[in-house]
Amino acid sequence: VVSVDGRPVRLQLCDTAGQDEFDKLRPLCYTNTDIFLLCFSVVSPSSFQNVSEKWVPEIRCHCPKAPIVLVGTQSDLREDVKVLIELDKCKEKPVPEEAAKLCAEEIKAASYIECSALTQKNLKEVFDAAIVAGIQYSDTQQQPKKRKSRTPDKMKNLSKSWWKKYCCVV
Repeated sequence: VVSVDGRPVRLQLCDTAGQDEFDKLRPLCYTNTDIFLLCFSVVSPSSFQNVSEKWVPEIRCHCPKAPIVLVGTQSDLREDVKVLIELDKCKEKPVPEEAAKLCAEEIKAASYIECSALTQKNLKEVFDAAIVAGIQYSDTQQQPKKRKSRTPDKMKNLSKSWWKKYCCVV
């Protein structure tokens, strides 16, 4: 539980398997979902391609109105020489940030953030964005006429390290 504007917010995370053999099980996690963190690796063009070809259609099929925060992971590897050499062998390059931002606009994502679990750069911001988008969505679903505006500047009430206590990033 985290506090936003003095209001307790229960945060429950569900990390779903992306392999095809889990396609029929994954939707079981979608019931009552308020927000999706749709992640791809910035050093894997195929994972980025799956955003619009696989993940967004699946999410929209089961939760047509739930907000999506598009997250580019492994941002620390974008300039890594070994990674760049491996990508070059396949005639590939890291996903440009501009392409990811354009994708976020096209899929109508609430926001786009790049992060690194290794360096923890922007990791807190990913979860802050998810909380804000989730609260806004939940408020519109529960009480459309009485919803409160909750914007990122109101995130100051969150503990700066709450996610270290409640999230395990592997």
